[in-house]
Amino acid sequence: MPRCNRRFMALLAPLLILFSVTATGCGAATPAAAHEPAMASMADMPAEVKAAPVVVQQAYQFASANPEMLKKLPCYCGCGKMGHTSNYMCYVKSVDAGKVSYDDHALGCSICVDITQDAMRLYKDGKSVNEIRAYVDAAYSRYGPSNLSD
Repeated sequence: MPRCNRRFMALLAPLLILFSVTATGCGAATPAAAHEPAMASMADMPAEVKAAPVVVQQAYQFASANPEMLKKLPCYCGCGKMGHTSNYMCYVKSVDAGKVSYDDHALGCSICVDITQDAMRLYKDGKSVNEIRAYVDAAYSRYGPSNLSD
C-alpha cells in the first residue's frame, strides 16, 4: 500500500469509529418503562361490542382487563348523570363472581372511547396512572364535568 494511503487510512479510522459511536445514539429510543397493556378476550364480549368498530372493541377489551386504572380516570361526557363514577363504568356495569356485565354506553360515545384510547397509548408509552389522569383532565375537561369523585 502506498505511503499516502496508509497515512490517509490512519487518519480516517479514528474518524469512522467516532462517527459510528455517535451515530448509534441518534436513533429514536424506546422509553424504558413502555409496555403492552392487558387486553380482555373478544370471545367474552357481547355481540354489540364484537360488531363495533375496532377502536371501540379495543376500548372495551382494555377497560375490562384494566379496572384498577380506569376506575381512577374520569369521563367527561356527562355520564355522571347516569350514575357512572369513572371511565371504567362506561364499559362495565358490574362484576359478579368473575362474570362481567357490560354497559353499552361507550358503544355510542366517542368521548368515553377517546379517553380510553388515550389511556392505552399513554400506558404503552410508560406513563403512570397519575400522569394519564393529568392528561385526561387537561384534554377533556372542556367537554363537561368529571364523573370521578376523588
